[in-house]
Amino acid sequence: MLPAPDDDTIVLDPGVVFGTGTHPTTQDCLEALELAFAAGSVETTLDLGTGTGLLALAAARLGCPKVLAVDLTLLAAKTAERNVRLNQLGGQVLVTQGDAEKFIDFTSDLVVSNIHYDVMKNLLDTTGFLKKKRFILSGLMRSEAARVESTLAGLPVKLLKRWNRDGIWSTFYGETGQRGNG
Repeated sequence: MLPAPDDDTIVLDPGVVFGTGTHPTTQDCLEALELAFAAGSVETTLDLGTGTGLLALAAARLGCPKVLAVDLTLLAAKTAERNVRLNQLGGQVLVTQGDAEKFIDFTSDLVVSNIHYDVMKNLLDTTGFLKKKRFILSGLMRSEAARVESTLAGLPVKLLKRWNRDGIWSTFYGETGQRGNG
C-alpha cells in the first residue's frame, strides 16, 4: 500500500495507457495548467482525452474542486479512475468513458485537451469550446498546430502562450471572449 500523497505529489500507475508526464506535450500542459491557475480561480476543469488522468489530477492538486476526466478508451478511463483513487482525489475528480465531442458542451472554466488532431478540430467547431474561459490544446504536430492556430485566429479567443518542442510538438494556452478581457 502506498502512503497517502501530499498536496504536491501525484501517484501514477500508467499500465499501458499514455500519460506518464514525460512526453513534451504533457509537460507543456502541466506548465499551462500552472499558468491557468495562477491567472485566477478555476472552479471546474474538463480534461478531454485524459489517458492516465495525470492532467485531471494536476488540476485537482492545483485547487480545482470539480474535474471531469473523459477518455474514449475504456482501459484509459479505468486506469485514470484507479489513479484518482491512488491519489485520494475521488471527491474532486470524476472519470468517465466517452467521446470527447459529446462532453465539450459541459460547463467548465477550463478545458484541457491533449488529444489527436482529428478529434480536436471537431471540438474547436463547437459552441461549447467558446463557452470555456480558458483552454489548453496539445498533442499537435507541426502541420496540425498550424491548422489549429489558423482556426483559433478566426475565433473570439486570445492566445496567451504557445509552446513548440523540438520543432515537432505544439501546445496552445488561451482564453475565450467569454472572459470579458480578451
